[in-house]
Amino acid sequence: MRKVLIYVILILMPIVNSARATEFGSKEIVAIDIYADLNLADNGLSRDVFAMAIKGLTKLNTNGRLQNPNIVTIADYSQSCNRKRLYVIDLKNKKLLFNTYVAHGRNTGDEFARSFSNDEGSLKSSLGFYITENPIVGSHTGFALLINGVEKGFNDHAIKRAIIIHAAEYATENFIRKYGRLGRSFGCPALPPEMNKPIIETIKGGTCLFLYNPDNKYICSSSLLN
Repeated sequence: MRKVLIYVILILMPIVNSARATEFGSKEIVAIDIYADLNLADNGLSRDVFAMAIKGLTKLNTNGRLQNPNIVTIADYSQSCNRKRLYVIDLKNKKLLFNTYVAHGRNTGDEFARSFSNDEGSLKSSLGFYITENPIVGSHTGFALLINGVEKGFNDHAIKRAIIIHAAEYATENFIRKYGRLGRSFGCPALPPEMNKPIIETIKGGTCLFLYNPDNKYICSSSLLN
């Protein structure tokens, strides 16, 4: 029987500011086989993508950027938009909290996300790591979540572009059944309406969000992955 060895190494250095300390935080190197424990492969998330998310989260936490490193959210834009490709994972309690649909930008692609941009007006998704901020209520989007892109050149214009997490009727199974794929946003990772508020309430306030695609320029240039 082949033994599965899938280890995620979280290197959590001593935290100077105790206000940022969490129960998951530690001065020790913590090795946890969360990926296998949660059967994330069965839900379509690859080991490599999960490992990248954890690598970026660890660097952000080491630099004191995260208020809550126990939660990581991954939007895997390598998958078809007709798959439930958004994952919200509780690392401390080893739980997959949410697995649902997420839309990509209008000019990023049809069923599959293929083109990305950090430019205002591009109507494209922006790859990389974000830190969640506080919820807002938009005049057109309703209850939504501000996300701050922290990778220069890839997503650091997110606030300026008004890239937020919000609900959309085009991010639902009904839309897929009617049109053959999810609808597309102006660049925001839009969620099914019934999932929007529960997810926002879970990930708000300084957690790590990772929008992934095997884009060579991003993978080779990201300071959080290299």
